Amino acid sequence: MLKPKAIICYCLFILLLFGFSSGASAGSIKTLIVTGQNNHNWKVSHVALKQILENSGLFTVDVAVSPPEGDSMSDFLPDFKPYQLVVLDYNGDEWPAETQRRFVEYAKNGGGIVVYHAASAPFPQWEAYNQIIGLGGWNGRDEKNGPWVYLENGKWVEDFSSGMAGSHGAQHEFVMNTRDRKHPIMKGLPEKWKHAGDELYDRLRGPGKLNVLYSAYSDKEKYGGSGREEPLLFIVNYGKARIFHTTLGHSWEGNTLENNTAMQCAGFQVTLLRGCEWAATGKVKQAVPDDFPTAEKTSLRPDYKH
Repeated sequence: MLKPKAIICYCLFILLLFGFSSGASAGSIKTLIVTGQNNHNWKVSHVALKQILENSGLFTVDVAVSPPEGDSMSDFLPDFKPYQLVVLDYNGDEWPAETQRRFVEYAKNGGGIVVYHAASAPFPQWEAYNQIIGLGGWNGRDEKNGPWVYLENGKWVEDFSSGMAGSHGAQHEFVMNTRDRKHPIMKGLPEKWKHAGDELYDRLRGPGKLNVLYSAYSDKEKYGGSGREEPLLFIVNYGKARIFHTTLGHSWEGNTLENNTAMQCAGFQVTLLRGCEWAATGKVKQAVPDDFPTAEKTSLRPDYKH
């Protein structure tokens, strides 16, 4: 017969074994993805985001799915408070006033927020949202929403000229250029790396206070872009929040998890994971993986994990 001390040790062993085998992690970052409406393929993108985050072993992920476009949004009332991180994969109907209030309160109180791709497009009239995302486009945005921001002669320009906000040329591979080597998200990442075929957002406008991490040149002659160096990955200062905005990761109608190049790019996935960890904790403990793209060659993770 086992002695009490032996029984306790055996039980602890079983608990540890179960925890490790089930993938449980006491240090997991509790995350909420907000999705459900989008002009992009949210049914693919939010699943890819969830897999990227959970496959890293750093995050546990819940998903808040809105009602379909045009349906009543009155009961769409996600509770942000339990989460260290909120990832926005949403571009659709206005949220209820209570959901807006909860989200702004979450941000002001120091919540972690990641703005992903088309989440830079909704709510042009919601002032706080535009400040939180920093830069946005489409849905009628213009100079009233803030200046264009682009790099000119080595300096970031705020251009208050009149005009629309948000566009992109044809999808293509492009080189990402470092603009801040010291930020925790950036430490160890290469100065330049080639992103797999994606939309290169340009002419974004907004009132946000930005710190640009990576930019890329939007080629006008080859792809119909702006002809400017555009901010593509940046952090935004708003209240006590830590906000990471990535414009990368296009997933269109007809895309599947298996055919989803922009999100399968290792560079997109690694910068997303590092941005998510920083937004949630203020630190980045992840090492730069050996499959990160180079300046000359893209790198894909078809199964959304390293």
